[in-house]
Amino acid sequence: MKRRSFIASVGVLTASILGVPRISFSQGTTLKTVLRGGRCFYQDRWQTMDVGIDISGRMVVAATGTLEGKEILDIGNKIISPGFIDILGDNTANPIQTYSIFEKYKVSDGVTTALQMHGGSGETASYYKTFGAKPHFINYGVSTAVMRVRYATTDFADRKRKVEQCLGEGALGVSHSIEYQPTPYEEVLAYARLAKRYERPLFLHLRYSSESQELYGVDEAVRLAKESGARVHIDHLHSTGGTFHMEDALTKIRTANNEGLEITCCVYPYSYWATYLHSTRFDEGWQQRYGLTYHDLQLVGTGEHLTKESFAKYRALKKLVAVPEGTMPLGKSVDLALKEDFCMIGSDGGIESAQRANNHPRGAGCFATSLRHGINIGIPIEEMLSKITTMPVQLMRPILNDRASIRTGAIADLTVFNRDTIDGSATVANPNQVSKGIELVFVNGGLAYEKGTIHNHHGTSIRYSNS
Repeated sequence: MKRRSFIASVGVLTASILGVPRISFSQGTTLKTVLRGGRCFYQDRWQTMDVGIDISGRMVVAATGTLEGKEILDIGNKIISPGFIDILGDNTANPIQTYSIFEKYKVSDGVTTALQMHGGSGETASYYKTFGAKPHFINYGVSTAVMRVRYATTDFADRKRKVEQCLGEGALGVSHSIEYQPTPYEEVLAYARLAKRYERPLFLHLRYSSESQELYGVDEAVRLAKESGARVHIDHLHSTGGTFHMEDALTKIRTANNEGLEITCCVYPYSYWATYLHSTRFDEGWQQRYGLTYHDLQLVGTGEHLTKESFAKYRALKKLVAVPEGTMPLGKSVDLALKEDFCMIGSDGGIESAQRANNHPRGAGCFATSLRHGINIGIPIEEMLSKITTMPVQLMRPILNDRASIRTGAIADLTVFNRDTIDGSATVANPNQVSKGIELVFVNGGLAYEKGTIHNHHGTSIRYSNS
């Protein structure tokens, strides 16, 4: 990045905090920050743009060199993108103690909004009240977690009333994991119809992850969309639904959409899955189901390979383990899904402790890894960016409509990154590593992250009001 010396005649050049040249002006202006010299995908083509942030935290866009502000940041041909949106952030285990760590690793991966649509809360009003009193690095929101509601109640009528109550209190949708908590179809359909009534999405972790049954789960999602009219999102299709039969799964979804339904899915670009040892995935017979041995499993955060004895110990401790790389070959799963216009990125992850967390590396590096993977396999970067910006907005509509686009008047959630170096750094042995290539992140117009350093709290809740 280079400094623009001509500014010295009209203003005072300030020192860079972490290498981004800053130029301060003495004259009054409504723009507090101008990003200059960056590349934006704007009006369907790549352009070099000025992107300004006004005092209200909204954007102003113009041709290069035409905006003035109290501070000009020359970003030297880096990409200016809408802030990344994680529709499948996962921080439901102990959020009050861990949310700040979770958000730090999200913002360092370019994420400005993390929504917990795979899980969430069974007490929406209480959740937003509790977290509304806390400072946030990024924007946050939750779905109605059917699993939590079902744990707390046994009567179906009570469950249905509770799910609807949560929607009325502002929940962003309905989510359920019917592999982990098998539920009768008619009950799931009732929740889907509630999602439709409130015009919110239904997020599903499908019922089956075995080779012989996984497509039945896709069929069930299609049936739910057809019989409820709800827009249905399938969580991490390559892990549950398309691990072994991705082409067939995608064909089923594509056909349903062509018939007027609205079904989307997400993936994360890792060739291995990780889950907790106490989950139903590791019930008796797991070795045969997945073709794995004890030694194939690694304890996340250490990389330790398990034995029969340590499997029993860590299962009692509810630890997360990862299967070997290549278990889900990307070329036969994720790469096929990424070519579809109904597939986006969702991390299904979050970092919950400060050092070597027992959390999947995707909690820290999903989005930088996704962009690097897309570049490597030849997907235009603007298409990859749509999968982490505009497509989530469309899925979650209308609650995010003011975000995730480069346009005057939009909320200034922005991520600046280096196309050449962007990549995830997190590993199974050490998930606690920030992504490479993320230069700057602005949340609601305020600087939240800069080259490895977390800045101020500018996040806010994403929630329906008076619903």
